[in-house]
Amino acid sequence: MRQIVNESQDQAWNGYEGTYWAENQDRWDDVNDGFNELLLSAARIAERDRVLDLGCGAGRTTRLAARRASGGSATGVDLSAPMLARARESARREGLGNAEFERADIQVHPFGAGSFDVAVSRFGVMFFADPVAAFANAGRALRPGGRLAFVCSADPGRTEWLGAIRGLDGILPVGDLGAPGAPGMFSLAEPSALREVLSGAGYEAVGTERVEAYGTWGRDAADAAAFLLGSGPGRHLLGQVGADDRERARARLVGLLRPYERDGALRLRTAALLVTARRPG
Repeated sequence: MRQIVNESQDQAWNGYEGTYWAENQDRWDDVNDGFNELLLSAARIAERDRVLDLGCGAGRTTRLAARRASGGSATGVDLSAPMLARARESARREGLGNAEFERADIQVHPFGAGSFDVAVSRFGVMFFADPVAAFANAGRALRPGGRLAFVCSADPGRTEWLGAIRGLDGILPVGDLGAPGAPGMFSLAEPSALREVLSGAGYEAVGTERVEAYGTWGRDAADAAAFLLGSGPGRHLLGQVGADDRERARARLVGLLRPYERDGALRLRTAALLVTARRPG
């Protein structure tokens, strides 16, 4: 591990948030796996490609990329030591000798110039302190003509889990949670601003496509509500009110989620942008 400049995210993902994601890796994959095929198909990973997974978390997409690049390699990078530990454990269990993981700050990590053919990310690129610097640094790691493909959060109004959390306004201080362009998970939600970031970072042929997928958030409304409120944003909101309001919020969230129960699972829609770009050359 070398220099870290994104200190706030380093603290978050090596504290409660990173531990929560690592301990619930399978549940988060159930939430987000609907975007895997869209992402990997857009990346056009070939058998001998060298793949860089940006903000890889617990390594689900890194391992999927390693299978496609069976004669090449897949390297996942992330700030979170707890999540990377789960990623390495999963890769060992699955026998993926061509998948490796490194703790790194993408904004400043000294990647070897031109050492990758393609970079991918599944919801791992929205938290940079300086997104232009981060994407530029990742771009230098790509060979000339190398490809970038990622999915990031978009269209808060089409994202059902966020709508449920916003329904707690008046009990919890929801405020402008999910505002496009604000720091955090919706920082890249506006296509025009996103294209400006990637152009500023030196990419060409930038394309954005609005996509949606359904994910499983729990067995039922109570299970999904507990999972949502245990995540970073939910825990942060609950921490700002007293015990009575916390219980009111839990009860209301269960009620808001109840209509989404079906066939022994609770599934919610997430809206995203599927983004592609290319390093010149």
